[in-house]
Amino acid sequence: MANDAVAGNALRLAPAQPEATDDPVRGALAALTDDLVGRVDDTLAAFLAAEVAALTEIDAAMGGFAATARDCVLAGGKRVRPTFAYWGWRGVVGGDEPLAAVLPALSALELLHTFALVHDDVMDASDTRRGRPTAHRAAAARHAAAGHTGDPDRFGEAVAVLVGDLCVVWADRLMAHAAVPPGRLLDVRRCYDRMRVETIAGQYLDVLGSNDAANWSLDRALRVARYKTAGYTVQRPLLFGSCLAGADADAPLTAAYTRYGLAVGEAFQLRDDLLGVYGDPATTGKPAGDDLRTGKPTVLLMLARQLATATQRRALERVGAFTGAREVARLAELVADTGAVAHVERMISDRVAEALAALDGAPVDGAARTALTGLAVAATDRRA
Repeated sequence: MANDAVAGNALRLAPAQPEATDDPVRGALAALTDDLVGRVDDTLAAFLAAEVAALTEIDAAMGGFAATARDCVLAGGKRVRPTFAYWGWRGVVGGDEPLAAVLPALSALELLHTFALVHDDVMDASDTRRGRPTAHRAAAARHAAAGHTGDPDRFGEAVAVLVGDLCVVWADRLMAHAAVPPGRLLDVRRCYDRMRVETIAGQYLDVLGSNDAANWSLDRALRVARYKTAGYTVQRPLLFGSCLAGADADAPLTAAYTRYGLAVGEAFQLRDDLLGVYGDPATTGKPAGDDLRTGKPTVLLMLARQLATATQRRALERVGAFTGAREVARLAELVADTGAVAHVERMISDRVAEALAALDGAPVDGAARTALTGLAVAATDRRA
């Protein structure tokens, strides 16, 4: 029942709710929610233990550095990308195919994700991630505590860049452990490489927008969401999984995954935009209002400027000019008053509906269809 069991990962992504103990089906799924996530975590832990040990042999300081990278990977997270990749794979192969052969490839996506997060935190000058100091802030604090020479912040940023670099190399090494035919693994690598290139393209546009917000547009903000998040969070992992299963690029299921993945991925980022302003820091692990503090031109902010009255638009010009909590809270209220929040909520709902329509009639395994339906809702209606 492993294929049905891992469908519970959809529940893992949902906001916390009381357990429906009188629903045996939901209870069974909830009990098995961590099956895939646990196996991914075990795979990562075993792989990273060997990698850290090898680097420790070079120098004790290298061991500490490698342990920092390991801890970034194992610090938690929803394991969204391996989950979507798993169901992309399971949707092709059905319920009887053993998972062990592709588990290293699925797990490698978390190493890629850590690379992106650590570098993103440096670029955004973020202080916390998952409720803990970001890698560059933690390294800077250690530098200062040790009394080393040089600028602690500069040192921390350098360390974080190297942590990210190491994680992306580790991802390649772990993926090579996948027990799939060499020719198929080459196709998988092509899919993986495209995902990486698109992620970097989206990240560059994100950086550019943050430095040219006055000339940004709603269309470009959506493009950032599409390439920085939608592609590498949902769409490409799904296609990565189907490629692991040997699906043809022109197969009907590939088209369904492409359509579904883009819709859910964009909705995922739109939810992130809302959480970045209105989320509870205790749940999201990051301070609320950071996007308003920096003036980041998200879809939410671009819509607010479009929908604002002349008076509201003048007030919105202060976005990015203040860092005080009270002023940021006022700006958050102003954004909501423009109707932008309600508009983004409708955009999320429309994309979830588009994703579910993509699954209708698609030649996908039944358990995978059920899981992807749940994931479309759970990944976009969340609190963190």
